[in-house]
Amino acid sequence: MIKLNGKLNGASSLLAALLLAGCGDSDVREVRTWMEETRAQTRPAVKPLPAPKEFVPYAYNQGHAVDPFDAEKLAGPGAMPQAPSARQPDLDRPREVLENYPLDTMRMVGMMQKDGVGFALVQIERSVYRIRAGQRLGQNFGQVRRVTSGAVEIREMVQDAGGDWVERISKLELQESKEIGK
Repeated sequence: MIKLNGKLNGASSLLAALLLAGCGDSDVREVRTWMEETRAQTRPAVKPLPAPKEFVPYAYNQGHAVDPFDAEKLAGPGAMPQAPSARQPDLDRPREVLENYPLDTMRMVGMMQKDGVGFALVQIERSVYRIRAGQRLGQNFGQVRRVTSGAVEIREMVQDAGGDWVERISKLELQESKEIGK
């Protein structure tokens, strides 16, 4: 049995040597030769880029042409021309105390009359102020137009996207108390 093992060991060694000899460089050499031939025969076809167009500067001479940014032209046909400052509020006048607060922080909490003049009671934070028609309030150049038992009507002046001053009407409505029996 020992001889048999020796013959098997010799045969397996011979078989391993033959297998390693078969893994030689012959196939790799053939592939490399084929790749070199293919590269030599293949020429890429790339179209040349077109020449850039020559830039010719254009000198704009306005002359008597209409200004494309003219306010009247932008307003469109049939628009009434008006002076740009026709509705602009007086920006140089001294501001009143209630013009320091935005309207959304104000609440109308009541109304009273004194000598036939109606006054609205407006609460800002923890303070209550008495306001009447003609008085100014709010941060958008607001002016009280009228005071009724249920609301204060305010005319504000704001700038639109074009920079023109436009009128906007706002109201402070009477806030009913939610505390019943106190």
